[in-house]
Amino acid sequence: MCGKTLDIAWLLSNGYHVAGVELVESAVEQLFAELAMMPKISVLGEIKHYSAQNIDIYVGDIFAVSQELLGPVDATYDRAALVALPKDLRRRYTAHLIDITNKSPQLLIAYHYDQKLVQGPPFSISNEEVSQHYKGCYNLTLVVSTAVEGGMKGKCEATENVWLLQL
Repeated sequence: MCGKTLDIAWLLSNGYHVAGVELVESAVEQLFAELAMMPKISVLGEIKHYSAQNIDIYVGDIFAVSQELLGPVDATYDRAALVALPKDLRRRYTAHLIDITNKSPQLLIAYHYDQKLVQGPPFSISNEEVSQHYKGCYNLTLVVSTAVEGGMKGKCEATENVWLLQL
């Protein structure tokens, strides 16, 4: 669900090793083209693995990615994954993410707005919902809460909440 976000280029330029999962292969191809990298591509069961220096992107269903496949994870950055999922998949996703990252610390960005006024994605995730998904495994710290300039899709007020999840 990492897509071809500019955050990956920033993380790489700051010396981080990046691992991500994306369902849409064309987004991964575009990401590597924009990074001017030629990936090595291999097939690992249901998953395609694109790799280059300091980057591993797995193409396929995130629920098919295991802790063994992913390897050690020092930190997780969820900028747009949880908010992209409909409510019925969020609990499964958060439990799976906690499992495959071995409860690594996480930086989570979520939006909160009146879901009746704007259809997602991104979907509205309340502070209470964040707590429901993560409180049993992490200490939750709301780092910053900022009004979204122009609101959500220009239709209603929205807040962007940045959470730090730590053991």
